[in-house]
Amino acid sequence: MKPGFFGHIFLTVLSIAYPALWYYGREAGWFVWLAAAMCGLWLLRTLTAKLPQQRYAALFITLFFAAVLVFRRHDSMYWYPVLVNLMMLAVFGGSLFAGQTVIERLARLQQPDLPEKAVRYTRRVTQVWCVFFIINGTLAALLAQLGRYDWWAVYTGVIAYVLMGMLFAGEWLYRKLVLKV
Repeated sequence: MKPGFFGHIFLTVLSIAYPALWYYGREAGWFVWLAAAMCGLWLLRTLTAKLPQQRYAALFITLFFAAVLVFRRHDSMYWYPVLVNLMMLAVFGGSLFAGQTVIERLARLQQPDLPEKAVRYTRRVTQVWCVFFIINGTLAALLAQLGRYDWWAVYTGVIAYVLMGMLFAGEWLYRKLVLKV
């Protein structure tokens, strides 16, 4: 096991559970505990990231949670899903201007000699994910801004993951059944 492996797993699980933990724990005094745990885990992610862009993104979120703790802004905790969507948009969107998109790199893990048609398809799928991150982050931001914390918890903790799964599964089915790739 590499250093940070269990921290990365714990961060993933905590991030998935974050909306429910924050929504139900905000009145129970979990603010400091949750913000400190997220700050520490993102710091660990910063220190163990392989790529510079991963390190910068992790550092950005580490600094976010550090600022939340220093300034004791409980309402800032609702903005974490927005930041994650911005981070994912930066990764996927930034890859549109690189030699290979994120989706193309993933596709080449299974098929190193990817035909040009497939490269174009991976670019389109990357664009679709960018649109998803824009819409998803915008909805999370609107719910936080409007103070609809019950809706925020349901959307960011359940609906967003269902939508992600549907997009992932829909793309996979389209690729297998229609494109026959």
